[in-house]
Amino acid sequence: MNKIAIDLGSAVTKIYKIGSGIVLAEPSCVAMNTADSSVKAIGEDAKNLIGKTSDYTTIVFPVFEGEIVNEKLASTMLNHFLYKAGVKSGAEAVFCVHCGFDAKVQAIYQKIASACALRRVSFVENPILAGLGDDVSFTEEEPAFCIDIGHGVTDIAAFSSDGIIAGISMNIGGGSIDVHIIDHLAELYGLKIGTLTSEKVKMTVGSLFETDNQSMVVSGREMATGKPVSKVVYAPDLYFPLQAHIDKIIEYALLVLGKLPAEVSAVIRKNGIHISGGTAKIAGIREYFAKQLQMDVHLGEEPQMSVILGGGRVVGNPELLRRVRAEV
Repeated sequence: MNKIAIDLGSAVTKIYKIGSGIVLAEPSCVAMNTADSSVKAIGEDAKNLIGKTSDYTTIVFPVFEGEIVNEKLASTMLNHFLYKAGVKSGAEAVFCVHCGFDAKVQAIYQKIASACALRRVSFVENPILAGLGDDVSFTEEEPAFCIDIGHGVTDIAAFSSDGIIAGISMNIGGGSIDVHIIDHLAELYGLKIGTLTSEKVKMTVGSLFETDNQSMVVSGREMATGKPVSKVVYAPDLYFPLQAHIDKIIEYALLVLGKLPAEVSAVIRKNGIHISGGTAKIAGIREYFAKQLQMDVHLGEEPQMSVILGGGRVVGNPELLRRVRAEV
């Protein structure tokens, strides 16, 4: 039987297929012709058009800050990805979803699943999947704690083999950091850059090591004149926008930790927490979390793939899926 896991992310959609592993990871965007509303490109092809389109083309993101904001385009995009990944009609699917998954969200996903000819659809929340993807050990007696920093949403939760004990989903992630970097460099250097450049700068020289001296040349436009210009951007230039967002995530992590029963909190403080998501690859982030939370922090080898790898584990294990799937 064709079994798959789908992470329909704000920035990237990932698909895991049993027997093949991760078969697709492409940008969650669609290029539309504004004249007749036809689809010009999807995924990587659409992302490559950002900043290069005419007035007759617009780039649409069907998933924004973790929410499906355009069901029709989300279905079109996912259908295209499933076809590209060689997934046959009638596949059994697990969707990776955010904390706070409810009946309204489920109904939207069910419509998309139906439009894409998927069947036997289940849902599992991202922190649990991230833990499974990073081979985190957790049982009823030994709960775990994960912070998954996505592009549009950060999920924070303590969980056991019975499911989420306490958790929260917040609209802070890699995308909001990118926007802050754009504004910060405009103020600092009078340099106007786009979101693709901001993301590249963040992942190349962004660092939470205060003494980091990495640098890169960034091309954009001079705000005063509109002329093309290049500036050298240093890691310390990005420290403030990075710190501001990570501190907010830590604030909410402490709130979740404070809601836990004393016994659960003790186990988590003994074993440490786990961070995942593409933003978790920023230099110094593990050490920064450890210092601020005063506990061990663990980071997988490919944190940007933790959730979808966890999805692959549950879709291939019916007993595990039964235990951890989200019920509404």
